[in-house]
Amino acid sequence: MTRQKIIILFGGQSGEHEVSLNSASSVLKAIDQEKYAVETIGIAKNGQWHWGIRPEQWQQDPTLQGIPVILAHDPTNPRFIALDGSSLPQEGKFALIFPVLHGPFGEDGTIQGLFEMANVPYAGSGVLGSALGMDKDRMKAVFTEAGLPQAPYLTVLRTMLQKPMEQLLDNIEHSLGYPCFVKPANLGSSVGISKARDREELIQALQLAAEYDRKIVIEQNIVGREIELSVLGNEDAQASVPGEILPAKDFYDYEAKYIDAGSQLVIPAPLAPEVVRSLQEKAVAAFKAVEACGLSRVDFFVTEGSQIYINEINTMPGFTQISMYPKLWEASGIPYTELITQLIELGFQRFRDSRSRKISR
Repeated sequence: MTRQKIIILFGGQSGEHEVSLNSASSVLKAIDQEKYAVETIGIAKNGQWHWGIRPEQWQQDPTLQGIPVILAHDPTNPRFIALDGSSLPQEGKFALIFPVLHGPFGEDGTIQGLFEMANVPYAGSGVLGSALGMDKDRMKAVFTEAGLPQAPYLTVLRTMLQKPMEQLLDNIEHSLGYPCFVKPANLGSSVGISKARDREELIQALQLAAEYDRKIVIEQNIVGREIELSVLGNEDAQASVPGEILPAKDFYDYEAKYIDAGSQLVIPAPLAPEVVRSLQEKAVAAFKAVEACGLSRVDFFVTEGSQIYINEINTMPGFTQISMYPKLWEASGIPYTELITQLIELGFQRFRDSRSRKISR
């Protein structure tokens, strides 16, 4: 049987470049090599695409280069073209792109738009689902429309920090109080997120978030357990068993996720059956609300009184060895290799469905 060629795309220009290298390395080790022929393309921090580079190579030496390539914007003949005239295997043609990219320019709908223009199948959410899943402000607006309970929040723009901030700070303190969380609207992996306990920390947190994004989301603190669920599927999506995070630090920040081994993941989370059912229903509802496809991880808070608050959805969650997404599906009966296979097949399915709708018009 001829193996389908899958392009694993990783790296990127976001602050989550290194996280993507870890995720892609794990996917490469686990993908079914008997079923798929795999090629790798790394996107450098300067935006250049390198055919044949592997994530482990960039982890050791970020200056290494592969064959410089671009994706041809020819929907009648999707392929990669070498910019230096090199010959690519099978003339650069492939069956599907698996973008293991986190953050802006990889998870926010921009690269998905490129794939759509080139008419190529790819794993994960489309343009709209990716964009809504990345922008925490618009995500929360859609969650509100869907009736999903969430913490009170405010959104401010970077330009507001360039003016006298007294009124802004007064408004945040009056509306949300302390402690509160300050986040860049368009970033993941907890990059740029701070917990503010007083005005001084709030100012510092706003300034830090503004370094990463022009739009900043401030959320009221919810005292509760941090519960996450993985979602898999397209229109028939299903949710995994829930997992609980016991962070080594005050909250589950970037260091706690990827560096500090002291954080613990409890899978499955010890919750009452009715709470589990409610979480699974809300996770799928969030997935459908943003029109996600393929995969997502949905994060919640569960209070001592079993009140559920949705925190966010991540349309391209981490695939590192300590990531929650694959661990939750493994506990739900889908091993890592099979999970990757299903995500690839869901990408093909979404492409077929999308293509049939375009033809019917």
